[in-house]
Amino acid sequence: MVLVRGPVGPTGDLGQGHDLGGPDETGPEADLQGQATGLDLARRRLCAGLALAPLVVLAAAAVVASTQIADGLRQFRLSDRNVTVKGLAEREVAANLVIWPVNFVEADNSLDKLYDRLESHTVAVRTYLKRLEVSDAEVSVGLPRVQDMQAEAYGGNIDRPFRYRGELTLTVRSAQVAAMKGAIQNAGELVRNGVVFGAYNEPPQFIFTELNALKPGLLAEATANARLAAEQFAADSGSEVGVIRDANQGVISISDRDAATPDIKVVRVVSTIQYQLQ
Repeated sequence: MVLVRGPVGPTGDLGQGHDLGGPDETGPEADLQGQATGLDLARRRLCAGLALAPLVVLAAAAVVASTQIADGLRQFRLSDRNVTVKGLAEREVAANLVIWPVNFVEADNSLDKLYDRLESHTVAVRTYLKRLEVSDAEVSVGLPRVQDMQAEAYGGNIDRPFRYRGELTLTVRSAQVAAMKGAIQNAGELVRNGVVFGAYNEPPQFIFTELNALKPGLLAEATANARLAAEQFAADSGSEVGVIRDANQGVISISDRDAATPDIKVVRVVSTIQYQLQ
C-alpha cells in the first residue's frame, strides 16, 4: 500500500495522506511469495547436490582404486624378489659289492690239451677264492673262446708255435668287499701257479648299491646348506627368507675317493633352490 502525503499547510503541517490502493507488502501475499522463494532455493541446492553426488562417488572410488593398485604393485615387487642358491652335500661310504672278471688265456696245438689247461686254471681260481671265503655260488664261468690261428683270414700263413689259442672268464660277484679286496691285491699268487691273465682283462668294480637309503638324508643336508646361503643373501639385503619358489634336486654322483681306494666312494649332490625374499 502507498501512502501519499497532502500539501503542507499554513502551519507547516503535512496534509492528511491518501491511500492510493497499492498492494500491502506485509500481508499474506508477501508471506507466500517469500515461502516460494525459499522452496525454490532449497530445490536448487538439492539439485546441485544430486548433480555433484556421482562426482564425489567417482572421486572416492578413484582414491580407493589407486590405493589398491599401489598395494598390488608393492606386493608384486616384493613377490618378485627371489634368490637362487646351491646346496652341496657329500658323504663317504664303503662299497658293498665287488665284481671281478678274472680272464685268463692258454695256447696249445691240441684242442683237448687246451681245454684241459683252461679247466685246470678254473679249478685253481676257484680254490684260491675259496681260501678267502668266497663261495662257488658267487663265481660264474663264461663260455670259452678258442681261435684257430691257421684259419685266420689275415696272418694264417705265419708260422706260430701254437695253433690254438683259448681264453676263459670267471666273474666273481660278492658282497664280501674286504675278502675280495685281499684276493685282488694278492692275485699274483695265481700267476705263480701258471694262470696267465688276459692282456685286456677288465678291472674290478667296487659298487655302492644302497643309494636309496642314503638319499633322503643327503638331500636334506643339501637343502639345509642351500638355505644357509639364502639366509646370508637375505641378511645382506635386509630381507628374510620366505618359501621355496622352485627346486632342482640335481644329479647324485658316486665316484671313487681316489685311485688307491676304489672301495671307498664319495656320494655327492648339488641341489639348486630358489627362495622368495620377504
